[in-house]
Amino acid sequence: MNLQQLRYVVATAEHRTMTDAARSLYIAQPALSRAIRDLERELGMTLFARSGRGVVVTAQGRRVVKLAREALDAVREIEALSTHGHSSEAELRIASTPSLEPGLAGRLLPAYTAEHPGVRVHIVRCDGRDGVISAIRDQRADLGLTDLPVPTDLISHPLERQEIVLISPPGVALPDPVPMSRLNGMRLVLPAPGSSRRREFEALFAKHGVTPVVAAQLDERGNWLSAVRSGTASLLWYRGMTEQAARAGLVVRALDPSVRRVIAIVHARRRLPAIAQEFLSVAESGSAA
Repeated sequence: MNLQQLRYVVATAEHRTMTDAARSLYIAQPALSRAIRDLERELGMTLFARSGRGVVVTAQGRRVVKLAREALDAVREIEALSTHGHSSEAELRIASTPSLEPGLAGRLLPAYTAEHPGVRVHIVRCDGRDGVISAIRDQRADLGLTDLPVPTDLISHPLERQEIVLISPPGVALPDPVPMSRLNGMRLVLPAPGSSRRREFEALFAKHGVTPVVAAQLDERGNWLSAVRSGTASLLWYRGMTEQAARAGLVVRALDPSVRRVIAIVHARRRLPAIAQEFLSVAESGSAA
């Protein structure tokens, strides 16, 4: 058994399909399947059992996965010793959605870099919560900043509750705050059908008994404000976008009743590198608030 095989076991357990696990490891799916079968023969036990199109971890496999994670965490900790002194080589990777990046860059990063000037911080830009989750799972980022909920294979550390507001073109006659009932029949820019974000909006509309008119369905959040600037629709999004919306000449109004989402730092269920642990401590201490 070697470290590569341990990584294969952990990735397969986390992704629950050979295809997704292979993609996260940047190897072909048949190669991963063969490696898992070879390891099972070497150990004399079955680690994964097929279930539909995916796999489930067996009772013996759960123990092996737990020990494999511990072994990989120990290796990462040893490797981190060389960067614990925060040399110029140390890099912290943080995945973030576009709407939360201003808060990350404006509040959290200055507080962290003031205490740890030797660490280079790289922001992994992701188009939405699903992108942040993928970046964490694929180990392209050490930490992620997104709103909740996230899948149970990730650990979340809530930071704040952020308000959802209505961003509209100028000249739209609406009170401030806007009663939720006024969303009925309103033209809105919404995420693409089937996405987790779209389902959350649909649940919100159902809760308040309103049916907006879908003016545009866009997954690229960078295009959302452009769609509102065109004057064809309004947008529901975080108050953190207020400054950007104001610069674009748009109008921001609160909702009644107010709607808030919990913003959190998330990471995989493994021991964090020292520089990531320190970022989390700074964020949770309130020094970045």
